[in-house]
Amino acid sequence: MGMRKLRVYNGPNLDQPTASLLRESMHANTVTMKLGEILPLLADAVASSRTWLSDFAADEITVSSDLHDVLHAYRHFRRPVA
Repeated sequence: MGMRKLRVYNGPNLDQPTASLLRESMHANTVTMKLGEILPLLADAVASSRTWLSDFAADEITVSSDLHDVLHAYRHFRRPVA
C-alpha cells in the first residue's frame, strides 16, 4: 500500500476578503426584494390583523441608511390621530 498523506486544516481560506465570507454566510437564507413589492402585502396583512405577523415581529431587517433616516424622522414628527 502507498503512503497516505495527511493535511492540516488551518481554517477558512484567507485569500478571500473577510467581508466576502461574512456576506456569503449572511445571505445563506435571504432573498432580496424591492420594498414596493413588500409594502402592499404588509399593509394588507396589518389591516387584516393577520396573526402570522407576530411570528416575525422580532426579526431584524436591513434597510439603507437614507430610508432609516426618513423613518426615524417620520416617527419623531408624526402626530397621533385625534
